[in-house]
Amino acid sequence: MSVESDVQSGAHAAAGTAAPAPVGNPLLLGLATFLPGGITLALWFVGYLDTATLPGGMIPAVSICTGVFMLVATVWAGRLGMSTVAAVLGTFAGFWASFGLLLTGLTSGWWGVTQAAQAASVQRTFLLAFLIVFVILTVATLRLPIMYTLGLVFVDATFALAFIAISAGNTGLFPIAGITTFVFCAIFAYILVDGVGQDLGGRAMPMGNPMVK
Repeated sequence: MSVESDVQSGAHAAAGTAAPAPVGNPLLLGLATFLPGGITLALWFVGYLDTATLPGGMIPAVSICTGVFMLVATVWAGRLGMSTVAAVLGTFAGFWASFGLLLTGLTSGWWGVTQAAQAASVQRTFLLAFLIVFVILTVATLRLPIMYTLGLVFVDATFALAFIAISAGNTGLFPIAGITTFVFCAIFAYILVDGVGQDLGGRAMPMGNPMVK
């Protein structure tokens, strides 16, 4: 994929005539483990997962599968010198792990948040903080192929919709947030299929030109 090849080209050039050692692609692990958390979140938004009776039902997917294993991919990318990949994966790992802890705290009373107004305030703050960070990441990565940018734009849209829904008490926005979540999951799944295909010797799939060159 473009991100991996750009990062590895510098390492290959520095190696001179020596044969480059295989380094792998941590982005594949990051994307593969991102999807269960993303799909679970989308299903929650559209009402498939009834959090009224199963409030902690999404915690294992978002905190363990996605949070922990995206952290593994982040460390892997960092060890290979893939700074941008590590930054993006690490930010998502931080979101999913902290989201799992937020859900745990709100459903168990660990954080002392027992009233609905208090919970809404905590959720608004959490969503706004990550919305700002993901918008910054979107702008910072405009040199990537446009498929990556589109994925991040739909992430931004999801967080904005969820933030507005909680702030305004408009639950009708959550299903729309579920749709935007399904969209960015589909985009990242497309990137994953491309990466696995190339890793197995296939041709690169179209990713589009970067918005900024």
